[in-house]
Amino acid sequence: MSTVAINVTVLEHGQNLPLPKYETEQSAGMDLYAALGDGETVTLGALERAMIPTGLAMALPSGYEAQVRPRSGLAAKNGVTVLNTPGTIDADYRGEVKVILVNLSNEPFTIERGMRVAQMIIAPVTQGAWIEVESLDETARGAGGFGSTGTR
Repeated sequence: MSTVAINVTVLEHGQNLPLPKYETEQSAGMDLYAALGDGETVTLGALERAMIPTGLAMALPSGYEAQVRPRSGLAAKNGVTVLNTPGTIDADYRGEVKVILVNLSNEPFTIERGMRVAQMIIAPVTQGAWIEVESLDETARGAGGFGSTGTR
């Protein structure tokens, strides 16, 4: 497993919260924490969404991105997920990392300061370079898509 150094600034409302961390030795994602004010909560009703601050800004090295993904426990137990999954944080972004949560359940869900609300994956980026051609090579699938291979 490789590691990459990431410069991070803890914003005022993120003070005294843990930095994102891996919960187990071989975890791919590190947890992000809600940086709400002391005693502040955000309650999401059914189908409501909110931007949850993390209190962190970072400088990813060139050639890397951060992906913000749902926590499986929140999704399975509470129906709460990240709306734009995966959310992409580019290497040149320097603003606060925020998580767009949505409640897909019928029950209200309350977010409190320090709650683990999402996970973040650090990944290398490959950029594509377009080459315009007159035609594409043939494949067995061809232009079939959107369910063309069936469900079984």
